[in-house]
Amino acid sequence: MNKIIRLFDGIFADKEFYNKMLIIALPVMMQNFILSFINMIDTIMVGKLGETEIAAVGIANQYFFFFNMFLIGLSAGCGIFIAQFWGKKDLENIKRILGIGLGSAVMVSLVFIVLGLFNPRQIIFIFNNDPLVIDLGAKYLRIVLVSYLFTAITFVYSFSLRSIGNALHPMLISAVALLVNAFFNYMLIFGKFGAPALGVEGAALATVIARVVEALILVGSVYGSKGVLAASVGELTDLTFEFVKKSYRTILPVILNDLCWGLGCLVYLAVYGRMGTQAVATIQICNTVNELFLVVVFGMSSAAAVMVGNSIGAGEEQLSRNYARRFSLLSVVIGIGLGLLLAVISPVILGFFNISGTVRHASQLILYIISVTFFIRVLDIILIVGILRGGGDAKQAFLIEGFTMWFIGVPLTILGAFVFHFPVYIVYALAIFEEICKCIMSITRLKSGLWIKDVTHNMA
Repeated sequence: MNKIIRLFDGIFADKEFYNKMLIIALPVMMQNFILSFINMIDTIMVGKLGETEIAAVGIANQYFFFFNMFLIGLSAGCGIFIAQFWGKKDLENIKRILGIGLGSAVMVSLVFIVLGLFNPRQIIFIFNNDPLVIDLGAKYLRIVLVSYLFTAITFVYSFSLRSIGNALHPMLISAVALLVNAFFNYMLIFGKFGAPALGVEGAALATVIARVVEALILVGSVYGSKGVLAASVGELTDLTFEFVKKSYRTILPVILNDLCWGLGCLVYLAVYGRMGTQAVATIQICNTVNELFLVVVFGMSSAAAVMVGNSIGAGEEQLSRNYARRFSLLSVVIGIGLGLLLAVISPVILGFFNISGTVRHASQLILYIISVTFFIRVLDIILIVGILRGGGDAKQAFLIEGFTMWFIGVPLTILGAFVFHFPVYIVYALAIFEEICKCIMSITRLKSGLWIKDVTHNMA
């Protein structure tokens, strides 16, 4: 008992650790919260037009979901290198990695744009065969595709700024852009302030305006401040084939990891969708509540990736181990606390939804399941997204997450739903085994010490 007390005393008494963590984590938490809140407002605004309109926008955004998964993986992969190069104070290679990130993001965004422009109706048809939904979704998609290029640039710069410890900068600019989005949504969807009422097309145009504003302000501020990321075209393109190949050995597993996770989530949704409307409603409610509670966790995981990466780059392996231990223990404590809070207030949250007794009962049971196992989910995110990736162990992180999702979570969910015909809360509980196995494998990897990898070695 005394050993445990001393262990936690050491964790909570380290003021320098918490100062570094909060400088990165708090802005990321706020950015995620603002994004969730404004997206909810956007959904409400489009929802005022009718069920068909909200279905059309939601389905069109599934195309963006795939694009978004690629961007997150690419930006996070580049962030691993930038964090470690920042620890070394190697500014030249930071600019080269930034060049790889921007070049890759622009090329892929152009591919998505071209495919979307030439096949908008076919893309919507993949998810829905209602002619009216296809027509509205195609109109929305044609316009919103313009924003993809600007979104790609914003992602790369935002993750790069976080990796050098500047998370506040992108958070403030995103807040401005999202407010711009909400304002133009109101004006263009409903025809306010003398503008025409464009409906779904107005929502798309508002998104384009917001993303353009966000990218221009962000890039302008980077070059205006003349910081490390204010690279010239020559510095961004000062690349060799060998440098790009070495970079992608780490970046590619992160991209595949996020794409694999995204596809897995779509499979889960498809399974629940086949279980009926009430099952879908139950899962949507629980996922919405769960995501709000995970805002804190994603901020912590960003801080873990940056701090671990910086210390490895600086050659301070023991400090990296200490950071990993502190983040792991802290994630358990915070996970238990958030789980208890969710269990207590979940009945109140469900009271805001106009749902049947059956959906309310199933939702309550799932939220209790989430509450009990929340610390495991928090620990998984910190270990995979924060510590292992930040430590340069991206390939192993991908293998752990890919294996547990596709060989444990997805099969158990399919068996529970279609073979044993369990109710939705039992099927959801079966998927939790994925998180438990992922936690065991990640902790084993952490204890091995093999996750500490200086991916920037011999890349000068």
